[in-house]
Amino acid sequence: MALDERVREVIPGSEAALENIVSGPVLVVNTAKIEDVLRFLRDDPELCFDMLVDMTAIDYRPKHGCFHVVYLLRSMARNERLTVKVKPQGDDPVVPTASNLWKSANWAEREIWDMFGVRFDGHPDLRRILMYKEFVGHPLRKDYPVDKRQPLIPERDPITDPWPSRDGV
Repeated sequence: MALDERVREVIPGSEAALENIVSGPVLVVNTAKIEDVLRFLRDDPELCFDMLVDMTAIDYRPKHGCFHVVYLLRSMARNERLTVKVKPQGDDPVVPTASNLWKSANWAEREIWDMFGVRFDGHPDLRRILMYKEFVGHPLRKDYPVDKRQPLIPERDPITDPWPSRDGV
């Protein structure tokens, strides 16, 4: 049984479709079911995609009206790779978090939020990671104006004024 058929059988509503491209198989699934699909791919003993290698996003809104959030998975036991993709719609896309499945998803999702504005529902600490907190917008969106001026902030001495911790201390 093909991978997409198996995923559709185990997770109804996943709408899984397998695309074979030059770089390898790509499993496209329903955004609402991504957490269930990733958990199945990780926990199924025959598949065992136990490593989240990386995550990224692509802004296809001008062409296709959506973003693509891409998960790069690896099965260490079987030495195989799989790309999983979801296509959240609209200008304020929301995807369920994968940070409760892989700790490495925490920072990757924060980077995607910071650069593209894709929100991850259920993320424990979704805040900027690359841009400063006063930065307005998401610079890797296709509609981000390249000549946009950002608010000026005073220079900070990291010795006398270190970054505040998450609890504000």
